[in-house]
Amino acid sequence: DSIVRKIWGNSDTILFIFGGAAAEFALNKAVDWLYFTGRLPADPIGRLFSTVTYARKIVFATMESANATIDRMRLIHTGVENSRGAAIPDWAYRDVLFMLIHYSISAFELLKRKLSVDEKQEVFDVFYRVGARMGLKDLPVNYQQWLIVYDQHLQNDLIRSHYTDDLFVQYRKHLGGPRFFILKEAQKLVVPPYVRSLLGADSPSKIAPLVPVYKLCSKLRLDGVIRTVLLPAKYKAEIDALDVEKRY
Repeated sequence: DSIVRKIWGNSDTILFIFGGAAAEFALNKAVDWLYFTGRLPADPIGRLFSTVTYARKIVFATMESANATIDRMRLIHTGVENSRGAAIPDWAYRDVLFMLIHYSISAFELLKRKLSVDEKQEVFDVFYRVGARMGLKDLPVNYQQWLIVYDQHLQNDLIRSHYTDDLFVQYRKHLGGPRFFILKEAQKLVVPPYVRSLLGADSPSKIAPLVPVYKLCSKLRLDGVIRTVLLPAKYKAEIDALDVEKRY
């Protein structure tokens, strides 16, 4: 009955989560860390599915298995820090955690329904436990406090840089023109207004009128056809694997 498993067991919401996060990632002042290994700009879509795999291993696991996955994530990041000879800022880890909270809620509410205060608190609680396990400091203790801190994060930790522009060039390169256009218009539907402003994306989303149609197709189980068109064919297996919810 977990609302988080409903969110993360549905390919529609997951794709919107990472569509929005792709925009905010590009603006983060610590985005240079994502460039250090070269993996993100080389294959941004592949990195998306890699990140989804880790997130779902946490969400759909027992507590013991989830903790083991989180510990592996921390170890991987420690290895990157050792290679670069510097530490990833604690606030950068928090920023990623905050993105998962915001876009989980934003994507689900766009495609499904409004969440109750208790359900939003549950989303926060799950990712709070992830952050606590990773040893992050100064985390907000509840959803209402997180709303305030997240707004401060947006103001303090985001900036449009040459990394931002290069990442969007890579998104276009790997998706192609039409798919890239859809990505940018979809991002407008889930990102906070401040993110839209930094990206110069203040105009209304051109695909907003199509959201009800997409929701209807989802109910009729026709959304798989749409996703096949929207994403490169080589990721079809990964896309199909996202639908945990629809298998039950």
